Amino acid sequence: MDEEYTRTRDVEDMDFVKARTNRVSTLSKGSRTRKKTEHGRMWMVCEGFQFILWKQANALLTLGVSPQFKDDVLCPLWRLFLQKSRLAYTSNPMRSSKFKVGDVNTDSDSVAESSATDGESNPPSTAGSNAESASDWSGSVDASNYVSTRLKRKKGPISMTKTLALLHLALVWSREALTLSDLLRLVKEGHVPYVNAHEQLPEEMKLFGRDALIFRVESVPSHRVVHNEAQALVLFLQLPAFPPISCETLLHPELLSLRYLTDTNLPDELHLWVCRLMEQAGLADHKLHTFDPDSCPELPRYDVQTAALIVITMKLIFGLDDHTEWYLSNQVGTQDNSGEMFNLRRWYRIMQAALMQAQQRRTQDIARKQWKPKKPIYPKNKGTKCIVIKKKRIAEQVRMCFEKLSSCPAGVQEVGPSSFRFCWGDEDGSDGPSLHHMKLGGAVTLKDNFLTPSNSTYWHPGLRKCDRRLCPGTHYSEMEPTLPRSFVWLLQLFSFLLDVRPFYLYEEVLRVERLVLGTKTPCNEFQIKKKTRTRAQTRASSKTLQRTCETGGESRKTVSDSN
Repeated sequence: MDEEYTRTRDVEDMDFVKARTNRVSTLSKGSRTRKKTEHGRMWMVCEGFQFILWKQANALLTLGVSPQFKDDVLCPLWRLFLQKSRLAYTSNPMRSSKFKVGDVNTDSDSVAESSATDGESNPPSTAGSNAESASDWSGSVDASNYVSTRLKRKKGPISMTKTLALLHLALVWSREALTLSDLLRLVKEGHVPYVNAHEQLPEEMKLFGRDALIFRVESVPSHRVVHNEAQALVLFLQLPAFPPISCETLLHPELLSLRYLTDTNLPDELHLWVCRLMEQAGLADHKLHTFDPDSCPELPRYDVQTAALIVITMKLIFGLDDHTEWYLSNQVGTQDNSGEMFNLRRWYRIMQAALMQAQQRRTQDIARKQWKPKKPIYPKNKGTKCIVIKKKRIAEQVRMCFEKLSSCPAGVQEVGPSSFRFCWGDEDGSDGPSLHHMKLGGAVTLKDNFLTPSNSTYWHPGLRKCDRRLCPGTHYSEMEPTLPRSFVWLLQLFSFLLDVRPFYLYEEVLRVERLVLGTKTPCNEFQIKKKTRTRAQTRASSKTLQRTCETGGESRKTVSDSN
């Protein structure tokens, strides 16, 4: 992959590469031999990102992703991005004050020869002798396009966050069973290079000064940031419709919900209710889960949407109003003689203990993680370089002392990546007994030959969307103290599972509820009702919703408010 974009030839016709011109414009004019300098050869910023992207793709291949993901999807996607960004594959490249655009015809043989001799660990350079005037504060020749003269990061054409967005788009296009939350978890656990990924660059691609602001990152971006970046990339690249995400695809909520139900130790019977709810919301159609610039221009959030469907299903069956769920649990406790009926109270106790242990393990892993680079980026000023080396030596000594005092030194317990956060069963090391085989007999009843939830009410806050121009933020922080504690706890559980903020999942729950209920209650209704301190005023009749679940989603009538 790292050789591809500098070759002077016509780009092969690909499914989603619709470019006006596919000729490579070289950025050098000089001898056929690579230009060497005291601090390594001259190179461009996009070469560094290309090498990092190649390393990230190889890491995913090692974890089991199909090879077609890299060769047939990610490489063409990266070439298209280079062309759209005018970094390569264009006759009108981005200009920089640090170098000049060379003649295409003069350098075509030179670039082709250089690309043919480069190995995978040595990506080809497009910078030539004109780059010798590059700033002493940067090892790359075009850092001025990314960093201002005051050493502040500018919005350049490529960034570390964009590499994750490109990976996410390629995974969705390939229909791999990796959601965005899975990708970010692999990054945080170090299985996919991101933090300090610049350390894997070839020795001759030395980083100095300004390069630190471009390549060095000390935190992993959030789910929302990467998703918004991917959405912007889809529009920028003008991609056509993605391959369909059908119900047989592991990204579809119908199959993805099975995985989340298993991970949270919920009964398998809940899957039927999730599918019925999905039909009521109109989310069973694969077109709503497939990006299309015309019919579905918004990139779906498969993981967050599936978690929201499960949360709403739990509200429908168990109430989650701090009263109904415990009443149903008491009934199960008195009626269940075989021990095969699902008891929400028992599930909560098992899940809460496992959740606290998992949160503690994650906190310890974060504390032990080496965020600082092992190979720091040195400035070219010798005095400053000595200070950096001294600080690095002191930090290393402190870290070694901490490992000796710690009960579990860093790096001792290497755990391979897994799609699941928890392990349920009777084996040693499991998080608790499995409840997947439990029956929902205490929470559902047979009525007119249809299974119906025993819970007869469904509460919800105001569902009318706020005007983003007048109310750009979220109301979750204001409403959280008044929401039922069991509902808030369930949000926190799935937020931990997906590694997102609770308000992010809460917004998706409201969005799906609008699709299911079809109501447009005022956005300030919940604030008005909370003054009365009664839960009854926040409930809505769910008879129509129950009837829809009974018939498998045939009815689309709205649920009226109890007020």
